[in-house]
Amino acid sequence: MVSGLSSTSKHLIYCASVALFLILTLVSSARAQEKFATHPLLSSGYSSIKIFDRQGRFAGRILPEKRYWVSIDRIPAFLQKAVVAVEDARFYEHSGIDIRGIARALVKDVVKGKLVEGGSTITQQLIKNKYLSGEKTIDRKIEEARMAMEFEKKYTKKQILEMYFNEIYYGNGAWGIAQAARLYFDKNPEELTEAECSLLAGVPKNPGRYNPLGDPSKVAMRRDVVLKRMAELKMITPRQRQKLRAQRVTFTQPGQAPYYLAHIKSKLIERYGKEIIEQGGMEVTAAMDLNLQKLAEKTLREGVKRVSPQLQGALVSLDPATGDVLAAVGGVDFTKSPYDRAFLARRQPGSAIKPLIYAAALEKGVTASSIWDDTPVAYNRGNNQTWKPLNYGREQYGELTLRQALAYSNNVITVKVLEAVGVPYFVDFARNMGLPLRQHNDLSLALGTEEVTLHDLVQAYTPLANGGLRSEPRTIIRIYDKNRRAWTQNPPSVTPVLSPAAAFVTTRMLKDVMVYGTAKSLKKLSQERPSAGKTGTTDDYRDAWFVGYTPQVITGVWVGYDKPRPGGKGFTGGAVAAPIWEQFMRPALASRQAVDFPKPDTVVSVTIDPATGYLATADCPEKRDEFYVVGTEPTGYCPRHGGDALKPQSPELPPPDAEGEGADITL
Repeated sequence: MVSGLSSTSKHLIYCASVALFLILTLVSSARAQEKFATHPLLSSGYSSIKIFDRQGRFAGRILPEKRYWVSIDRIPAFLQKAVVAVEDARFYEHSGIDIRGIARALVKDVVKGKLVEGGSTITQQLIKNKYLSGEKTIDRKIEEARMAMEFEKKYTKKQILEMYFNEIYYGNGAWGIAQAARLYFDKNPEELTEAECSLLAGVPKNPGRYNPLGDPSKVAMRRDVVLKRMAELKMITPRQRQKLRAQRVTFTQPGQAPYYLAHIKSKLIERYGKEIIEQGGMEVTAAMDLNLQKLAEKTLREGVKRVSPQLQGALVSLDPATGDVLAAVGGVDFTKSPYDRAFLARRQPGSAIKPLIYAAALEKGVTASSIWDDTPVAYNRGNNQTWKPLNYGREQYGELTLRQALAYSNNVITVKVLEAVGVPYFVDFARNMGLPLRQHNDLSLALGTEEVTLHDLVQAYTPLANGGLRSEPRTIIRIYDKNRRAWTQNPPSVTPVLSPAAAFVTTRMLKDVMVYGTAKSLKKLSQERPSAGKTGTTDDYRDAWFVGYTPQVITGVWVGYDKPRPGGKGFTGGAVAAPIWEQFMRPALASRQAVDFPKPDTVVSVTIDPATGYLATADCPEKRDEFYVVGTEPTGYCPRHGGDALKPQSPELPPPDAEGEGADITL
């Protein structure tokens, strides 16, 4: 219709069209009395759910997801004046479009030689936000003007201003003054100060640039424009202007620990129902240590990125004595992917499940010095199919002690141990430890083929670190309901599930994993601080795990792709997950005293010949102290060096080329 014309010509046509339309349609009519609120009314007593860490430090808020409507009488008069001053000074005089304002804008456009000012009224802005697109065409501007004048005939100025405040965008996902006041100042609109109002009044001009969390210099500059205009219109005195410019305003910062807060939100919904988020009015003390949480987020993000920017990861850290979740990170970047891989994602743990199988064997009387043969065995799976588990790299070592088999993550021996323990027994045992498994399973469980969450796997290790006591993971310590003025306590839940002796001996075996086994890169740390742990690597290098602990902290790390695919040779728990674990644990433990795992009275230490598993004689060329559950320790002396019986000698074990793990399966 107007193609080929200059910007100034187009603007002249627009002005003329609008003026003509105004003359033809400007007639008085009765104001609408019907309800026009498009969202539920905001409760006057609302306050957001605030989250504090275990030391009382503010961590963030859980805000309602719904939008709420605020009546004009709850919007401060100062804010109303400020918006009118900076957006539409003649709001109370025009009838939807401001001919004087359009003319003024036109003069500026002619001087500049381009469209720099649109002359839109508050009513036009409301129409554009509520009904129209943001395209800048003459046709759209004319339609906007027509609708604005219709609006002015239908609604009072007070109603239009109320709609404007409830529909306008304030940046960072905040639509309307209710969300803006809550997001930036944690207040209801009527509680806003004049200084806060002067900031919010400047936001609609450019929400991305002028919102209170934006560049402070730009935000302050826009506020100054608002105050200057108010002074020019005699809405405030010069003295008030200077006072408000000098007044410092504190904003509510964006929440920290987004994955942790999202989990707390789900726990609150689980306990109270979905409406609790909309009701608010709670102060939650989380089990989180905010410093450790920030450390975990940074360590995971940087550690995963060093391997590949496409990878994902998760980290969970507990206090084994109480189950308190000190840190939980469900991914490398919450803004890009809020899916929680710490609590929700189920993946195969690989060899990280093996310590539980060995602990179950110890409970059944097997000892750490018992000798096993890793010659592969074929198992009948029915339908003329057999399963022949092999070691990582298909190597064979012959005879190994149970201790060596765990340190080197020997697949064949682990399957044989599970066979001796019994699958049904182990499934019940693992469930008691905190790791739910399917009832219908087979010996492939030994290789970590059952999918689990990182959260559950870390919980299942707590009895090993805690003298046989399983600690239920706790993310919420207490809740204060401000509306009822009542506290709800959430005490730790600790249950004995494993004998202290079996827990201690398993831990002593897992120490070797970090000395000469699949996580030997952690040897230095293990020497500085008594610690134990286990790597996990799944078939085709799809998942890398490490779960390790000291008497004070237990931490698990998972790294992999969201859509499972091989990470390439070398993508193992020891090479990928263990370094991230160390980067977190070193500073996490820095302020804690180094202590060893206490030996229970039900454990005895004797000197044996590790080649035979018998008590060492003076002639044994190699001796070592081994730990036993009382009653399972050897009583006879080494038959090869002066004893009575004959026991085959275990050959010397060469160090593996890589992690001795991975579900290398032949059908």
